[in-house]
Amino acid sequence: MAYVIRGLDPTPFKPLYGLSDGELAAFGAVRRRADEKPGFRCRVTLEDAEPGEDLILINYQHLPVDSPYRASYAIFVREGAEQAAEYRDAVPEQLSRRLLALRAFDAQGMLLKGDVLDGGDLAEAIEPWLEDPNVAYLQAYNARPGCFAARIDRA
Repeated sequence: MAYVIRGLDPTPFKPLYGLSDGELAAFGAVRRRADEKPGFRCRVTLEDAEPGEDLILINYQHLPVDSPYRASYAIFVREGAEQAAEYRDAVPEQLSRRLLALRAFDAQGMLLKGDVLDGGDLAEAIEPWLEDPNVAYLQAYNARPGCFAARIDRA
């Protein structure tokens, strides 16, 4: 089954680019400079930032559903990220090199199942999960820090 993994739309983050640290604080955000790679995961480009790159750390509602599973958490966005990544029938390296939690949700935002897996096994897990007609989409999370990594949809 064909699938697509997309980065977040950068549009809501663009007004934050170039703001001072004080101005970012008014949005509950902070600037961080990547000091290692891998380490700082941009949710727009679905790449790890290069050392020396600036990122914005902000709370993001990654599961804006009207269910008990509504969720938000801190994410990194590369300052200046302009285009959301799109991977069709492929897994970004950023995901394939990490321990992930994979969760399946129905159209009402209710959790159907979840599992923890090595990111190198993600591509093999996606198809059988999306074959279930009750599954509307999948979400991948970085298992250790627990943060949202990417949404996975049928293509």
